[in-house]
Parts: sequence; structure tokens; C-alpha cells
Amino acid sequence: MQKSNKNNKKRASFAESRRVQKLRNEIARLRDAYHIKNLPNITDDVYDSLTKELNILLQKYPEFNDPNAKELRVAGKPLDKFEKVKHEVKMFSIANVFSDEEFFAWEKRNLKLLGKDFPESSHEPGTGEFPRTWFMGGIEYFCELKFDGLAVSLIYENGEFIRGVTRGDGEVGEDITQNLKTIRSIPLELSPISLTRRGVGGEVNSIPDYIEVRGEVLMKKSVLKKLNELNEKEGKLPFANSRNAAAGSLRQLDPELAKQRSLDFFAYEIVQIKGNEWQKYIEKHFQKHELLHEFGFMVDKYAKKFSSSKDIPNFINKVLEIRENLPFGIDGVVINVDDTKTFENLGVTGKDPRGIIAFKYPAEKAATVVKDIKINVGRTGVLTPLAIFEPTSIAGSIISKATLHNMDQIGRLDLRIGDTVVIEKAGDVIPKVVEVLTRMRTGKEKKFKMVQKCPACGGKINKKITGNLGSSSLKGPRFPGAPNPSQTISHRTPQVPDKNLSVAYYCTNPKCSAKNERSLLHFVSVFGIYELGPKILRRFKDEGLITDAADIFTLSKEDIAPLERFGEKSAENIIKEIQLKKKIPLSKFLFALGILHVGEETARDLAMNFGSFKKITEAKIEEINEIENIGPAVSESVCVYFKDKNNLSFIKKLFDNGVIVESYKLSAISYKLSGLIFVLTGTLLQMSRELAKEKIISLGGKVTNSVSKSTSYVVVGEEAGSKLKDAQKLGIKIINEKDFLDMLY
Repeated sequence: MQKSNKNNKKRASFAESRRVQKLRNEIARLRDAYHIKNLPNITDDVYDSLTKELNILLQKYPEFNDPNAKELRVAGKPLDKFEKVKHEVKMFSIANVFSDEEFFAWEKRNLKLLGKDFPESSHEPGTGEFPRTWFMGGIEYFCELKFDGLAVSLIYENGEFIRGVTRGDGEVGEDITQNLKTIRSIPLELSPISLTRRGVGGEVNSIPDYIEVRGEVLMKKSVLKKLNELNEKEGKLPFANSRNAAAGSLRQLDPELAKQRSLDFFAYEIVQIKGNEWQKYIEKHFQKHELLHEFGFMVDKYAKKFSSSKDIPNFINKVLEIRENLPFGIDGVVINVDDTKTFENLGVTGKDPRGIIAFKYPAEKAATVVKDIKINVGRTGVLTPLAIFEPTSIAGSIISKATLHNMDQIGRLDLRIGDTVVIEKAGDVIPKVVEVLTRMRTGKEKKFKMVQKCPACGGKINKKITGNLGSSSLKGPRFPGAPNPSQTISHRTPQVPDKNLSVAYYCTNPKCSAKNERSLLHFVSVFGIYELGPKILRRFKDEGLITDAADIFTLSKEDIAPLERFGEKSAENIIKEIQLKKKIPLSKFLFALGILHVGEETARDLAMNFGSFKKITEAKIEEINEIENIGPAVSESVCVYFKDKNNLSFIKKLFDNGVIVESYKLSAISYKLSGLIFVLTGTLLQMSRELAKEKIISLGGKVTNSVSKSTSYVVVGEEAGSKLKDAQKLGIKIINEKDFLDMLY
């Protein structure tokens, strides 16, 4: 009788047992040397060959298998989908600057917000001459490379990596833990460090109970090149850039595919760490970098601390010189306010923290031929011309179209179909045409005429004057090709002073398919219904399940499950998410409606000032105009929207289908200034008017532009204006800055 295979299995010899242990130790050492200490003599080939030998021994002798062995980076089973995860701390974006002058203007704004003096005189770019007082008692900074990758958040509990999430929309991301575990430079366990040695206190070998680390997942340029060569051989499309390749790799449902892409991770921020003994060591941004490195993460070796802003432009230029030789793609330098408390005090504007800025490098340019000009219909009905050309490689991306903004832009450029043009792209900025090479014309070029009907629905088109395209208020030279935030035209094209009124073309058909499709996508995105992507929404419309966004909330599992490529589980997940998202904060609801000129910040201002949706719908233009930072165009747009019968009918349908709008509420501790209306005039010494406004609103109060009988207090700073006289005439209570601060604190 033949013995079972189990009884025939050979046991490992003592030498083989030792070999397994030595391989594990060496693989762990190499990982630390290569990914953490950046030692140049370690290669992937050596690492891979040792890992291969270990895997052979583990297959031969299963008794050595350890599912938690950190050196193996074993990929998990393929997933059906990625789960959505809400970030405990929001992942904000970073605002950009493109020149020394814009950087110093950013610093000047921050100094004013913090109540610090800033001299009126400024340095002469390129001369190295700076006012001495500029840098005395100013702000310390920490600068690091701006990697061109995918931002992720990592959670560790008791030193063990338990979850990794993409940025998503900043509030909700996708759980990609399985894929992140395949990246060698992400430690699966944190290395203990000695706080006693640092003089901070605590145990000799300490690991925090809980820590959240933020960083960037990257793909080396060399890896991208090999991947695209393989894609070409297999007849697949190449990745446009390393960021897209990294993002695409992490979104593979099969982690084995992600593992094959050889990704890397650089840590740059600690947003949460529990335990009082750790707080002293994260008071500065540079301290966080040191801590991350000791925990076992790769950090930017070029990162540097600066006692002032004076030498930062030189650092930026030095990084630019080595940019092409770096193994990873970068598109600039990130400048952080180093002191954590100062960073927090500066607060957030819109989606961007004020204490951090990205200095983007100059736009790259390329020449190409315009094959056609097509029209894109936006969610508000605006018709935007797009230049179509052969796929062109520029700024690390492959692009085939560029915005022309409007007909005025086409006229200023004298652009024609068939023209040879210069296009430029800087970082995430939308590609644009900046110059027409008229000397290359053959005479066969054709002038473009705006369509007479909407290309999507055939609806009527109206013209509308949209505003003045003035020149930038920021003086001084910029990097060649750097986009000017207040200009949509080429820097080579002269402007007509005070006559640059732009004419926009709108589709007037309220049932326009393209307009409604984009509005629908915007709506579900703001509501956070992530199960409903463009293809699914289009399918539901084609099947007659929905006609507008309100119909989404009437869908049932029985409606979806019978559809091809859907099933019980898929339908159940969609319905579950829709039901969970029926309740929405007032500010988000306003933004979701897609009211012309109402973005996220304006929606938030409206919500905070009026409190309830009903009050906003009943507000008069004059009342909305009273809100700081809101002008006549927004006020008129809001009032017009809520007078439209179709809009009111749509909103009623939403409410009938179960949508609940949460009124703007403050926590009990924040009712301090509830019901009080403030007007600010003059210069405040302890804080800027902008921060004062934010503080008032956060405590339940309101801030208006002008004095009226309903005003509770007029806060008077130095060199107060006419608002002080208005307050005296109306008998409104006037308080100085000290009294105001006493009210706040």
C-alpha cells in the first residue's frame, strides 16, 4: 500500500532551516537599506533573487510559511470592488504659484493674517537684494519636492499597517490596503524608536497606539518606460505619465497586478498621532519628517528647512537643475509653514490650507497642427471650443486637445483649422494654445465659425457677456510659459485695455442631453454617491430608469438587478449607498444644484449666513449682497434660480423622494455669537479682517459689507472708513479691537 503524500514529505535540514532565517533577515535588511537609507549599492535584482530563493524553500517546506511574514509582501485575493472610506481628517489640495513674486505675495498675505509687519518695498528679482526687516521675526519654512504621484493615507494601530485609502474627493476615498501592502517601501510594521534618547520622555522603544501618515505613491521613470514598451507590444495604450500609471496600478482589483508594477511610497505628513508623549515631537514639520524616517518610511532626501523665505527661490532653482536626473517625476517644490501651530492658525480657504503652497515649474511647450475645433457643452450650458490635434507628449502627459476658452480667444489668436500652433501645459493646468505660427500657413487653413445650434441637442444658442479679462495684479517676471491666473490669452498676445469683455455662448434648452448629463454627474459627485459613475448613469437613462437626479432616489433593487452586467449584490450596493446619501448638509446641497456662479465656497457662505434652505430661497438680492465676498452677479444668479418654476419643481421632487437638507448648525459651544451681525472697518492689528470674519462665523455670527439698522456691532480698527460714520448716524454699538477679541475669547 502506497503511503500518503503527507507522510512522504521531507523535513528541512538544519542547514535549510538556517538558510530560511538568514534569507528573511537579509531581505528585511536590504529593504531597509534600499528604501529607507537610500544606499546606492543595493539593486532590485539582488533583492528579487533572494526573495525567489526564499519562496522556493517555502514551497518545498510549508512548515516555514508565515502568513504575517513582512518580507513576502504576499498579495491578497482579487476584490470585487473597492470599499469607500471616509477620512477622519480631510485630505486637502494645495494651491499653486508660478513665480517668485506670487510666492512672496502668498507669504505677505499670511504675514498679514498673522498680524506680522511686512515692508512695502520688495526685492528686485535676480539681484539677491532683500529688505533685512523682511526676514526678522518672520516665518520658518520646510521645503520638499512635489512628487508627481498619487496621494494616499495610511493608518497604523500599535505599529501595524491596517488600512490605506486614496485621496478621493478629500472627504471620502477608496480602501486600497491590499494593493498598498505590495509596495516594499511601505512598512507593514513601524520600527520602534527611543523617545528617551530624544529627551521627550516615554519608553526606550516606543510605537504610537495610532498614527495616520500621508504620502505619495510613485512610479519610477524607468519602470514607466518598461511598462509602456510592454503595453505597446501587447497592443495596449501607453500610460500618459507616471502619475496615471501609479493611479491605474493601485486601482487594480487584483493586487498581484499592482505588485508587478514596482511602485514606491514617500511619506511627508503625520496628520494624527495618539499619545501625549508624541505631541512634543510633531510641533514642527521637519520633526515629522525625522520621525517618519525613524519609523521606517522613505522621505524626501532633498527636503530642507529654512529660517526665512529669503533662500527659497535659490533652492527651487537648484531643484529645477537636477529635475531631469531624478528617478521620479516631480513638477515643483512644496513650501510648508514649518511651525504646526502657526500652520493651523492660518486656517483653510476653500479646499486649500493657507500654510502650504506648491511652487510649480514652468509650463512645457510643443508645436502641433490643429486638425479640428469641436464644441464641448458644460453643465451650465456654456459652449467651449476645443482644439483637436494629434496626440502630443508634453509635461509628462500625452494630450490630444486643448481648451480655446471662447470665441474671443480664437479671434485674439487668429486661430484657424489647419494652423500650426504652440501648446503649453504646466502640471495639472489644462493644456492651452498660446501662439499661432502664422508663417507656417499654406493657405488651406479654415476659419472657425461658432455653431448656430447646440451640437448636443440642437437647441437655441444665446450670447452672454461674462466679464473683464484684465491683466494680473501681480507684477514682475514669471517663468516663461507660466499660466497667469487672471489671463486666458497668450502672454504674447496684446490685450485691449478695458475692452476685454468676453462673450460666452449658452445652450438655452433646459432638456439638453449633454448639459443634463454633466449636471447629473456633478450632482451625484457632490452627494457622494460613488457607486454611480458616468457609464452607469448613462445606462440608467437609456433604460428609462431615471430622467433627472431626483429619480435616483426612487430606484429599487428590482429596477437594477435584471439589467445585463448587474446582479443582486451589485444592485443592493447601489441602493444601499443611495439611501445612505439622502441626507446632505445645506452647503453641499446648494453646490449640488449647479446654480450659476455658486461654487463650494459661495455655497458655504450662503449656508452659514442664512442657516436654512427656506431662508435662502426667500432671500432678496440686497440681502445676499450684504454677505462679504459675494457680489451682484452671484446674488442675481441665486435669486433668478429660485424664481424659476422648473428649478422649484425639481427641488420639490427631490424632497418628495426623500432628500433631507440639514440646516447649518453650530455645536452648542459655538452659539456664543449666534444672531449677532458684525461689520468690520479699518485695519485690525491682532488678526486680519479675513480671519476675524472666519472666527465670527465659526461662533455663529454673521459679517456684512455695510451698516444697517440690523447691525449688532461695528468693529473699528485703525484708519476706519465711512462705515464708522454710518454706525454713529444709526446709533449702532461701536467696539474697538480689544473689546472684539474679548467677545471672541
